[in-house]
Amino acid sequence: MGKDNQPKVRQANQLERKVGKRAGYDRILIVSEGSKTEPLYLNEIRASYRLSTTSVQVQHSQFGTSPLKVVEYAEHLFVNGDETKDIQPRAFEQVFVVFDRDEHDSYHNALAKAKSLDGKLRNEDKQRVKFEAVASVPCFELWLLLHFEDVLAPLHRTEVYQRLRQYLTQYDKGQAGHYAQTQQHLGQAIQRAEHLTELTTAHNAEEPYTDLHRLVHLLTTLKS
Repeated sequence: MGKDNQPKVRQANQLERKVGKRAGYDRILIVSEGSKTEPLYLNEIRASYRLSTTSVQVQHSQFGTSPLKVVEYAEHLFVNGDETKDIQPRAFEQVFVVFDRDEHDSYHNALAKAKSLDGKLRNEDKQRVKFEAVASVPCFELWLLLHFEDVLAPLHRTEVYQRLRQYLTQYDKGQAGHYAQTQQHLGQAIQRAEHLTELTTAHNAEEPYTDLHRLVHLLTTLKS
């Protein structure tokens, strides 16, 4: 009896992997530089909006933390998949790579590499895949700080941490719950981040900047 049921189980698993697509919204792969802070934050959003892991996958780079390595791993993961993570090859409509400027030498190369991949890759349905960099200058924590105040002048990441701890007194990298702690100020953060995009770009690499508002807005409105 057990053997007779195996084909049905396989069919059910195959159907389950396509839930995100059949639910009427794109399947999204997100690969981050950080192994804890960014995945925890983005997965908290995913869980809050009940987006299944078959629809939204958040992984950290296995090739290294330099921005270029993050992009290369995202391309590799999209093309080849990973059975250990239950990720099928080419099973997404959109790919995002999340990394910081900091002092990374490969930052600009990573931006260029991500741009070159946008629309070049195709998924299993032969559709062109959106491939986009989500950069922050100087770091991811700028996005959290924008929930509480405007930032218009260049800051080193240590100063970003110091100012952020005025609002999130126990803030530390790798902690969970940052989305819940900042959610009520999300609208203000998006407005402030949009204002920064009017003043500079990710390519400047000195002025404060973040693309996270676009990714967060996408995730919070994906079902609608």
